Amino acid sequence: MSKQKKPDQVVFNEATQNYDAALKPYATNVGAPAIEVIDATTWKNKNIYKANKQIQAKYLELKAEYDKMMDELAYNNLVYNARFNFEPIIGETYHLYKDKNDEPFLSIIAPKDCNFNYVGSFYLNSEQLWKKTQN
Repeated sequence: MSKQKKPDQVVFNEATQNYDAALKPYATNVGAPAIEVIDATTWKNKNIYKANKQIQAKYLELKAEYDKMMDELAYNNLVYNARFNFEPIIGETYHLYKDKNDEPFLSIIAPKDCNFNYVGSFYLNSEQLWKKTQN
């Protein structure tokens, strides 16, 4: 059997030996509109920019939350490592000072009532965590 070359406008599948123009997902006749490749560079760049901005915003939120947690950890370590001779009560505010040897100590005396080197005021919450209060 001799192989006869089909004209370009005829859609013939050599593998199945069938005419399959109707099965193609694109137009195959000569009068069909030309298939043009659309330049998607602008669309890609715009969406890459949006995605990067969104990811950067999420990163900054997470970083701020992490920094806040690290501050809370530092405050807890500072207060728990301070010297005090009483058992703090949950829900009460205490004041942290430094003595003449630069050692921290916790007190119930408010900063306005003494002349100690004031560091900050801290509130003991129900989870036994020290939260810095705004002065």
